[in-house]
Amino acid sequence: MRDWGLSWGGWLDNRRGEWWLLGQLVLIALDIALPAWPLQWSSLQGLMVVGVVVLIAGLVLAAVAFVQLGSSLTPLPEPMPNAELKAQGLYGFCRHPLYLAVLVCALGMALIKGGVLHPLLLLGLVGLLRGKAKREEQALLRYYPDYSAYQQRVPAFFPGF
Repeated sequence: MRDWGLSWGGWLDNRRGEWWLLGQLVLIALDIALPAWPLQWSSLQGLMVVGVVVLIAGLVLAAVAFVQLGSSLTPLPEPMPNAELKAQGLYGFCRHPLYLAVLVCALGMALIKGGVLHPLLLLGLVGLLRGKAKREEQALLRYYPDYSAYQQRVPAFFPGF
């Protein structure tokens, strides 16, 4: 397994942003495991189909972003030492395509499962990933002199957000 900078000490003191990752994993696990509450979309089968399409699109987006990030990949908001700044491909469209992929998948789950719980989990992920992205970008500004210019020309998730 590749070294992503995870350590027991980091889980205890959050030195590389491990607590952001933990929060993200908890919300994703809840989104997958929890049933719809309180309503089901039983009369809205079309939304379930749209949800499956959105979920698949999110998974494809994640796979492409994962491959394009290559050896620079880490689940933590602190960049890997000597990692190359990616600004092409999906990273030329948005600065955080993996976070966007998580949000697209969560939207798909909300459409598939229905109710009010899963849209609330999606909103929780929006807030958490915005915070994680801010932490990440503070570190990226320290590591890469060109990052500020990249921030100015490429949106974090999508234009206007």
